[in-house]
Amino acid sequence: MAGQQDPSSQGLTDVPRGERLPRSFFARDVLTVAPELLGATVSHGGVTVRLTEVEAYAGEADPGSHAFRGPTPRTEVMFGPAGHLYVYFTYGMHWCANIVCGTQGSASAVLLRAGEVVDGEDVAAVRREGVRRRDWARGPARLATTLGLDGALTGADACSPDAAVAFHAPASEVAPTAVHSGPRVGVAGAGGDALAHPWRFWLADEPSVSVYRPAKPRPRRTSS
Repeated sequence: MAGQQDPSSQGLTDVPRGERLPRSFFARDVLTVAPELLGATVSHGGVTVRLTEVEAYAGEADPGSHAFRGPTPRTEVMFGPAGHLYVYFTYGMHWCANIVCGTQGSASAVLLRAGEVVDGEDVAAVRREGVRRRDWARGPARLATTLGLDGALTGADACSPDAAVAFHAPASEVAPTAVHSGPRVGVAGAGGDALAHPWRFWLADEPSVSVYRPAKPRPRRTSS
């Protein structure tokens, strides 16, 4: 498995439908948590998104993870307790949000890749002005923008009673046959190996699921 599991952890069947997900839900192996987050909702800033696509990252055991080479000031939150947010900046223009999983020190997390806005449509429409509704949260940067998530929320405890960000269990049952898996989007090298790391999970036939794109190989530098 990708990491250690807290013996006191709770699975999705232990959480009533629509109820807030407790820390014990996230304090499990990331490959268990990730697919169970499909159909769950995340709320912040007046908008609620139903998750339709996620990716699992397993810390120092995962060459595709930001935490692969150990803790840094950027990734320190990933080595902390489960249920906290890890929000990072990418390509010099976008924020992407993750929820930390597993036991403290394992540095595993689930990237929130895509979803469907199910509440707060008026707020989402303003944040995503000029973008068709299907694409409001179709991709990790779009999802973060729609929810108003940015770097100021890194380290935020999503399991605290007064947390600004909240995760809730699916309102209805998600059929196991609807959950698909495959390689992660844009992950290069060993972490992008489809056989070793089929760690992207999504719900079939959901228009909000993002398009799969493999990592582009970086051109080699040539000496002059």
